[in-house]
Amino acid sequence: MSETVFGKIIAGEIPTDKLYEDDDCICIKDISPQAPTHVLLIPKKAIPRLVDATAEDQAMLGRLMLKAGDIARMLGVDEAFRLVVNNGAGAGQTVFHLHLHILANKRFEEGDGLGL
Repeated sequence: MSETVFGKIIAGEIPTDKLYEDDDCICIKDISPQAPTHVLLIPKKAIPRLVDATAEDQAMLGRLMLKAGDIARMLGVDEAFRLVVNNGAGAGQTVFHLHLHILANKRFEEGDGLGL
């Protein structure tokens, strides 16, 4: 497993309140939320950045997108939410284990400077 904080959470080395877990991914609350609802959907397979994914990851990436919708429905925010993937430090990625931010219950505007 990856040595990132997410890898340690997935391995059970760091306790967290999981909102959801299955064989492919987990969903946890973001510890530094940028919106009233801000959760992270994290694949269990350690892929550092989106650009590091390969063709063999295609099905898992598709499942993550579908699961993001399921999580939004579960949280009651399926009518309006933002899905963010940061790729690289220059884009604001701080943990190099691919993850999706699901943000909601905030009015989002173009160029709002979320800094995710």
